[in-house]
Amino acid sequence: MLFETIKVEDAKVFNLTWHNQRFNHSRKKLFNSNTNLNLRDYIKAPKSGLYRCKIVYNDKIQSVEYFAYEAKKPQNFKVVQAELDYSHKYYDRVEIQKLFQQNYDEIIIEKNGLLTDTSIANIAFYNGQSWLTPKVPLLAGSTRARLLNEGFLKLHDIKKEDIENYSHFALMNAMIGFRIQKSVSIQI
Repeated sequence: MLFETIKVEDAKVFNLTWHNQRFNHSRKKLFNSNTNLNLRDYIKAPKSGLYRCKIVYNDKIQSVEYFAYEAKKPQNFKVVQAELDYSHKYYDRVEIQKLFQQNYDEIIIEKNGLLTDTSIANIAFYNGQSWLTPKVPLLAGSTRARLLNEGFLKLHDIKKEDIENYSHFALMNAMIGFRIQKSVSIQI
């Protein structure tokens, strides 16, 4: 089983083109489904408020649920090494949850010597000229895909030893968009 998380605010559905692209690509690759579906046909957006729309699926949509949303604001990050595969947005996140250690709000996952993502978002670092995002993320997020397409982000190999060379750090996902993190600590 897989899932998509889609931002819905005051009946407006965000970033749907990129969600549809990932959704249909995953269905084709993992379930050999050649029929493209449009997620808009399944979303009945609440008229007011901010919601996280969670669509659970395999070759077909299994459920659509809405949850009131309040963004987490992690302050303490820990780089942890892992060799896991999360190339699709799998419903089962047990392996990611096992990586958490006490005293940290969030983790940054290092794979094959390179930084990838946090447990909930893609990452980017600012080098004074450009926002750089890992060439090989754990999951190719929809917001990341859109920002790469727009030319806002550049692909780059990022090592934990390089963190001190960047002036800013940002998280991005469907719910928060692109958010520069302020007053955070990253333990490598």
